[in-house]
Amino acid sequence: MKHKDRGNDLFEFAMYVLAAGCFIYFLVKGNGAKMFEAALIVAVLLLIRLVVRLTKTTLFPALRFCILLFISVTMFIANEFGYYGVIPYLDKIEHLFSGVILCFIGLLIYSKAAGHQEGNQHPSSRVAVWLCLFFSIAMAGVWEIYEFTTDHFFGLNSQNGSLIDTMTDIICGTSGAIVTSVYLALKARQKMLPLVDIKG
Repeated sequence: MKHKDRGNDLFEFAMYVLAAGCFIYFLVKGNGAKMFEAALIVAVLLLIRLVVRLTKTTLFPALRFCILLFISVTMFIANEFGYYGVIPYLDKIEHLFSGVILCFIGLLIYSKAAGHQEGNQHPSSRVAVWLCLFFSIAMAGVWEIYEFTTDHFFGLNSQNGSLIDTMTDIICGTSGAIVTSVYLALKARQKMLPLVDIKG
């Protein structure tokens, strides 16, 4: 995470401040569960920084912003502030965001793999975009398999016992992946695809 990414630096700093404020507020209120959620948000942010540092990975601004926004929606708005039952289709919005993030992660994986290949052949932007799309769609399916497994073996209700819920989750994730792939394809045509045409 480079210092030039000032917008995301401020975004992340604001999340730390908000999490600290929530922790203090719920400490006064005596709500241990909400205090734990606030601490968990900080732990997740620090864990991401640790993983990035240990793997020597570059989170380009668009990916970092999407991750921070996803954490804000899922951990702050949905859980800490309890808006799951207030904002319609919040779960579907989260799946839409996940499609975007997974697409960028697919790009990161391709960049890492291409960087370890022998020779001086330039990575293919076209292959990178297609891999991003298929990786994101595949992971949407993997997540639903995970939810089905936990529902079946542990008696959870992640999928609400509904094929419609499962399919709409996959469709939302796929939609996010398609939109992001179009964005990346446009960047590729301009020779400005992050981590492939533009390093660091």
